[in-house]
Amino acid sequence: MKKQDLAKYIRSIPDFPKAGILFKDITTLLADKDAFSASIDLMAQNYKHKKIDAIVAVEARGFIFGGALAYKLGTSFVPVRKKGKLPYKTLEVTYDLEYGQDTLTIHEDAFKPGANILIIDDLLATGGTVKAVCDLVAKLAGNIIDICFLIELTELKGREKLGDLPVFSLIKY
Repeated sequence: MKKQDLAKYIRSIPDFPKAGILFKDITTLLADKDAFSASIDLMAQNYKHKKIDAIVAVEARGFIFGGALAYKLGTSFVPVRKKGKLPYKTLEVTYDLEYGQDTLTIHEDAFKPGANILIIDDLLATGGTVKAVCDLVAKLAGNIIDICFLIELTELKGREKLGDLPVFSLIKY
């Protein structure tokens, strides 16, 4: 299956979670074993020649792709979670949302300083969440190799928040 074929497995739901938003539902891609496998294989193909020490994945849908990709690439998996969800000592970053703020955390011993990190999430929209994850990785002195997404909503210009960091997206709308 080719990268461009994956878009047909994404369901668009108008006015969710609120009026004016066209929600990109990935559950239809996840439900199709061939499409899900292809998405992981295509991501892995992009990184198979890069030295990646850990995949840092964003709660919750990023865990789906991050765990599978970590297995496929033979590397470790690091979860980034909302405040209060990780059991050990954490570092945190608070960032602005459209209406309010949120806080993300990572274990303080998630990876060694200088580790090569691939950040992954399901969707790049405005870039606020993934920018916060980049800040967490920087606090631990990680070297961000790339940031990977299943979907990128290009009109929201989320890449702009990430500066010069490389970004790879399988599907762009």
